[in-house]
Amino acid sequence: MKARVTVTLKTGVLDPQGKAIQHALSALGFSGVNDVRQGKLIELDLSGTDADTARADLEAMCEKLLANTVIENYAIELAD
Repeated sequence: MKARVTVTLKTGVLDPQGKAIQHALSALGFSGVNDVRQGKLIELDLSGTDADTARADLEAMCEKLLANTVIENYAIELAD
């Protein structure tokens, strides 16, 4: 089973890397980009086939390691 975890900063948390990307895009001539928020994408290949177990395991992984839940949100996607 394939899983994808997307981790992004919570609203209101400063994103200096996003601002740097926004300024670089502007310098390259891409006007009209009002804001940039960057995050990370984590792809996992899981050995199990039960979606409920996989989701519970992924939530535990996010809470313990993959996301800093104080300042980050995460979203989990599962695919066969």
